[in-house]
This record gives sequence, structure tokens and C-alpha cells, in this order.
Amino acid sequence: MIHIKKLDDGVPVFKALGSEIRINIIKLLLENKEMSMNEMAKALGVTNGALTSHVRMLEETGIIVVLSERNVHGNKKMCRLKETQIMFDISGDENSGNELIYDTDVRIGHYADYEIFPTCGIATSNNLIGEVDDPRYFAHQDRIDAGILWFGRGYVEYIIPNLLPDATKIDKITISFEISSEAPGVNNDWPSDISFVLNDVYLGTWTSAGDFGDVRGIFTPDWWPVNWNQYGLLKVLTIDKKGCFIDGLKISDVNIDQFKLTYKSVIRFKFQIMDDARNIGGMTLFGSGYGNYNQDIKVHITYSPM
Repeated sequence: MIHIKKLDDGVPVFKALGSEIRINIIKLLLENKEMSMNEMAKALGVTNGALTSHVRMLEETGIIVVLSERNVHGNKKMCRLKETQIMFDISGDENSGNELIYDTDVRIGHYADYEIFPTCGIATSNNLIGEVDDPRYFAHQDRIDAGILWFGRGYVEYIIPNLLPDATKIDKITISFEISSEAPGVNNDWPSDISFVLNDVYLGTWTSAGDFGDVRGIFTPDWWPVNWNQYGLLKVLTIDKKGCFIDGLKISDVNIDQFKLTYKSVIRFKFQIMDDARNIGGMTLFGSGYGNYNQDIKVHITYSPM
């Protein structure tokens, strides 16, 4: 997801979308998932040369990605969408330079607690850790290097490092992560209700549409089986004074003031598939070396003096 927080920062994206031919390129990739430059030029009725500048602009703004594939005739450039969501957060709450910010990343394998049920598994960017569908391997020492994990039901809980300066309080937490459902094999139509919990307080639920495997993840390793989950969706969870939001859409009235978080607080964040969920379709978390975003769990905290 492209997250635009300031109008000025969004200008390149606005320009990229301000062309009928570039909009048509996006429509083609939405419909076909992946196309070569030659295929797109033919479909649009333009030359490859005329198409190149439009593709480059969409690539520079992060809307599409261009990959080189080798075949018998040499290298072929393949295009696919990198982002399918653009969120505008320009309500006037821009950082004027006075906000105090703390950023940290949490590796996928650095969970502090878990209870999971098959189907399940965990892997580094180089290999599987143990056997699939055996929850015992979530305790394996190699799990700290994990780049992906998945399970059908249960939870994983992380402790967010709290290294804020003394005498400060937390005003807002934003957490971004790449996530999908977990189906046996892959299934783009496999809804799953994924819940979020902060310090044992239920924040809300987001429904993942499926376990995506129609195309290989941009950063998914070559050794990873093609019939396993390939990529997820980048989601942004925000907890502030107004409530809890996913990609700017409110999912509950739980707000940051209820937690009274300070520089001394332990911050525990849980991903969970509830036993009583309507759609128990599991979940997959993608970290560095997997999926389409090559990122771990990113945490952005706004704080102020107490």
C-alpha cells in the first residue's frame, strides 16, 4: 500500500495517475496479473518505445514493478502491480517537525508467545525450519531468523521494543505488516478473520480475502514451492486518540488513551485467529525475504513529554 501523509509527497503519484494510458496499464495488470512489455504495447495499440516512459513513471512511484525473465530469446521484461491500494492521510495532522517519533522493526520470528494449530509452518529465507504442520518447530532456535510463518488457528504475540526517552508517553502507534490467509496449498478466495490484540485488549478484526499464490512473490525465494503462499497484502494498523483503524478505516473505538502507555510500559501485540471467528481461514505473516514488500513488522510510535 502507498501511504501518502502529505500532499507534496503525493505529487509523483498524482502525476502518474494523471494519464489515460497509464490508467489503462493499471487496468490491464489488474485483469491479467502479469504481462510483458510487448503484450501491453499490443493491447494498448502503442509502440514499445511509447510505452516505456509510461511504465517507468509507474515503476518510479512504486505502483508497478518490472522484472526481467530469461527465455530462449534472451531477457523479457515482465510487469505486474506492486501496489493495489493508495491511502491518503492528509487531514491536516501533518508532522510540523514538533512531533517526537520512535521507529523500530520486529522480525517475524521474534515472537514472545504463541499457541498455534495446523496447518502451520515456519521458514527462513534459506530453508524450512523442521517439518510443516508440527507446532513444536515454532520453538526451534532458528526461528529468530524466520522470514515467514503460517498457521490455521491460534496466535503469535510480539513484544514491541520500548526504548522511548524517560518521562514520555505514547500518543499513537502505527504498525505495518504483510499478511494473508492460510489455506491448504493456495486459494485466492479463502477468507479469514484476523484479530489484533494490544496488551490483552481486543482492538478489532480485519478479514483477509485469501491465501495468494496466483503469481510468485517479488521477494519470495526461488526454492519456495510455487503451490505455496507467495505474497500478502500490506496493511497499516493505527491506534490513536480517535480509535483503531486499518488502512484508515475504523475497526473499533478502542483508543490509545485507554492503555496509558509510557516509556516504562511493556507493549505486547498479538495476531490471532479466534476460535469463534466467522471465517477461520488461518494467517500467514511475511517478513524480509518473502512476499512483495521485503519488510518485517514495522512500528511507528508518536510520543510526547508526560
